[in-house]
Amino acid sequence: MKETIENLISQALDQLITDGLIETKPSLQITRTKDARHGDFTCNAAMMLAKQAGKPPRDIAQAIITALPANPALSNVEIAGPGFINFFLAQENTLSIIKDILTAGDNFGRSNAAQQKKVQIEFVSANPTGQLHVGHGRGAAYGASLASLMRAVGFDVDCEYYVNDAGRQMNILATSIWLRYLEINHVEFTFPSNGYKGEYIFAIANTIKAEHKQDFVFSAEELFNGIPDDEPAGGDKELHIDALIERGRQLLGEEHYQIIFKAGLNSILDDIRQDLEEFGVPYDCWYSEQTLADRGLIAKAVAQLQAAGHIEERDGALWFLSTNFGDEKDRVVIRDNGQHTYFASDIAYHMDKFARGYQRVINIWGADHHGYVARVKAAVGALGGKEKNLQDNLDILLVQFANLYRGGERIPMSTRSGSFVTLRELRKEVGNDAARFFYVMRKCEQHMDFDLDLAKSQSNDNPVYYIQYAHARICSVNAQLADKQLKHDRENGNQHLNLLDEKHETELLSKLDAYSDTVNKAAFNAEPHLLVHYLRELATLLHSYYNAHPFIIEDRNLRDARFNLINATRQVLRNGLTLLGVSAPEKM
Repeated sequence: MKETIENLISQALDQLITDGLIETKPSLQITRTKDARHGDFTCNAAMMLAKQAGKPPRDIAQAIITALPANPALSNVEIAGPGFINFFLAQENTLSIIKDILTAGDNFGRSNAAQQKKVQIEFVSANPTGQLHVGHGRGAAYGASLASLMRAVGFDVDCEYYVNDAGRQMNILATSIWLRYLEINHVEFTFPSNGYKGEYIFAIANTIKAEHKQDFVFSAEELFNGIPDDEPAGGDKELHIDALIERGRQLLGEEHYQIIFKAGLNSILDDIRQDLEEFGVPYDCWYSEQTLADRGLIAKAVAQLQAAGHIEERDGALWFLSTNFGDEKDRVVIRDNGQHTYFASDIAYHMDKFARGYQRVINIWGADHHGYVARVKAAVGALGGKEKNLQDNLDILLVQFANLYRGGERIPMSTRSGSFVTLRELRKEVGNDAARFFYVMRKCEQHMDFDLDLAKSQSNDNPVYYIQYAHARICSVNAQLADKQLKHDRENGNQHLNLLDEKHETELLSKLDAYSDTVNKAAFNAEPHLLVHYLRELATLLHSYYNAHPFIIEDRNLRDARFNLINATRQVLRNGLTLLGVSAPEKM
């Protein structure tokens, strides 16, 4: 109906142009009304045209209404407030949504609006240096929900996890594992303050010991002789850990060092993959950072930028001139020692994303990466050249960290120290449904407080319980009908939908009719929280309807019509929850 109304207004505006009242048509904004008393849809075109027409908005609104072509789908059109035009749908048109929902079933709300545009969404991509924590969980829930919504409106979506299996952090991990292995083998020393300290490090070290015995054991003197002091001893913790990494590689040799390195990488990556799969977050591709260098893509990306004049040599290093593309300063891509920077890897990775044919690329990053957005956008812009403005095809969405609360107290967390709540622990405590739902209740860029006690409560204050209970309530009413040996005749109900004229029923019908628009808006605007809010409002209307009117009544025609209405509501609740990765239980 929104498209129908837009077309009608467009025709009316064409007539106003012909009459000389206005010169151009504005971009139409047609939205659903918040109050059914004000109709089903509203448009602010008159207020947008008042200046160019030189007339009051209400006069323009009346002219638009006068020029509107007749349409049986509308029962009334009114002017409201300063010049809003409110549209009231004919009852027959409103009631048809029930038939549409029951006919489409699980496919209701789905469309091909995006026409299979090829999209890649890269999200979570946490360094495989430890278990996923509650902060990663928010990015996982958001990314998976966005992918599901975008597929529902016709995008061809691939989900990708970028595995940072190269670089300094992975070397710190490998060294931390080796040092714990030495401790297990009774080598005494002070563990570096900048090492990874979680219990999972001991678990990997124990596995290495079981397989390799004492093959990798060296004395503390061999390990620490000549190593710069750590921070607690007045030194620099970064220099200390970097020196230990180099000493470990020297003592072990590259073959043995890689055994430890890969043991850590594979163990943690397997754990991450299992965690996400159990959370209902599958990936189409796990992309290795190391393969960028192995395939020569980093050198290729730098060479491409250099050939286009976007690279400059300074003091033996190669700098990308990112300030030419909106960044605050230029960036090093190749250091003076010939080693590429992490940024160079990122440039190559994004070059490969577009080379794989993606028309739109979405990066979902933690908010702590906000300083990295401009440089990556700059690199993509440079790679596209003058003919391809690839910057327009790259969206970088930032997800704020989730603060965890229990008993009203915030739970402190630190990844490096190992004092954090893992995603697995959270899922075990509150369940997948509550975790998935709570994570997407707000815009991704907004801070969120995750209340564990609320997520576990079985009360109307818990939004996911409240919505699931609405679905289960409808299932219960259907079961009660069967217990009374009564049958629901859908076709008979469809023939008597005109009996649904109570206020609770008309409000519920209007909300059901808004579902497809909500899915579209949530998908195209990358805002899953819009669907969350919709489902809460739909559940509220259902509960109010349930409390105000009986469904199992003597009047067969009204009974069948009401069961069609509540079963259509059940279907929409289930469809919406499914898109968010949340179950729709039949009993609670």
